[in-house]
Amino acid sequence: MTEIAYHPTHVRALRETFKALRTSEFPWTADTIYLNNASIGPIPERTRRALDEFTAKRTAPHLLPDRELFAGLAAARLGIAQLINANPSEIALATNTGFGLNLAARALPLKAGDIVLLSDKEFPANVYPWLMLRDQGITVEMARCTAQGWPDEEHLLQRLRDPKVRVLAVSFVQFSNGYRADLQKLGAACRANGTYLIVDGIQGIGNSVLDVTETPVDILACGGQKWLLSPWGSGFVYVRKELVPTHGVQPDVPRRCPPLRNDHAPLSGFCRDDGVARLVAGSRRAGHRRGDSGDARADREMGAGERRTDHFADRERPPLRDSLYRAGEAGRGVSRDEAGARGVQPARRLDSLIAPLLQHGRGDGEGDRSVGRSDVNDGYFLINRLSI
Repeated sequence: MTEIAYHPTHVRALRETFKALRTSEFPWTADTIYLNNASIGPIPERTRRALDEFTAKRTAPHLLPDRELFAGLAAARLGIAQLINANPSEIALATNTGFGLNLAARALPLKAGDIVLLSDKEFPANVYPWLMLRDQGITVEMARCTAQGWPDEEHLLQRLRDPKVRVLAVSFVQFSNGYRADLQKLGAACRANGTYLIVDGIQGIGNSVLDVTETPVDILACGGQKWLLSPWGSGFVYVRKELVPTHGVQPDVPRRCPPLRNDHAPLSGFCRDDGVARLVAGSRRAGHRRGDSGDARADREMGAGERRTDHFADRERPPLRDSLYRAGEAGRGVSRDEAGARGVQPARRLDSLIAPLLQHGRGDGEGDRSVGRSDVNDGYFLINRLSI
């Protein structure tokens, strides 16, 4: 961060790199300023071309041999692994963040009396999978956030001293206010206590650097449609390699050929894939995986954005005012804003089905939470924010 902020030569070089990438990969930005990657990231030109090429071959399947399909899947896993400095065997391709968090909730060897620790303003995808474990006698503990609406990391660290706390589930970056968790500190405490650290990474991976060889994360789930600049229905799950054989991580859901490898050659011998890919259910979304691999390369070329976001995070600015939709009320969503400037978008009425979850996430007094747009779809909802 310091190197970029105080050396004009490096700043000029960085600007030229961004300008070239913007021109080649996002030509529409020549006359458009887009600040909503926290909701939907744009698709780079290289990814669009890869998707178009795959779709053209998919229309005539004889043009798409298995070896090419599996090579594309392997390339996607390799690109993602390089992005977070993992081993490709620790990466499973998935459809969204929720898939990975559900996998964690169902695969970890938890028992009655264990405690899952969350902050009370977590995104629903990192709440519902854990709540479903209550029928098994597992306690889900919601730790209150600070007055600013941030996870109270000091309180979380204190609770991690309790040997009954077996899981800490956090967001790398909070969806409502952009708070970035100190995963290094939380991870070290989890490791010391024998607690699993589960991370919802969708709002952080791609704009902030995460090296899983330095930060002790056990399972990381991430959708690709935001900062990874990938299509909907793309994402990945990272599972620390020591976790699978040592702890018997195994989801209690049916899978197509669950123990088999990524190719069809060893079917007759029922050879097992010893990596994390064995945990994934169903057929692969190969077209979207092509997008994953190209987008991971683009993110690495742009340096994952952390140095740029840190530069702005360190600037002095007026405090942000946040607000949250009230369940059951029609109204307008309010994005993050500085004093006197509010970014407003229309919003539809929230379904009463999600009212209890929203209730626990409301702020007290003037310090509410910030969201940009809310939508309801068969009881599952997304709350997105305008990133500034």
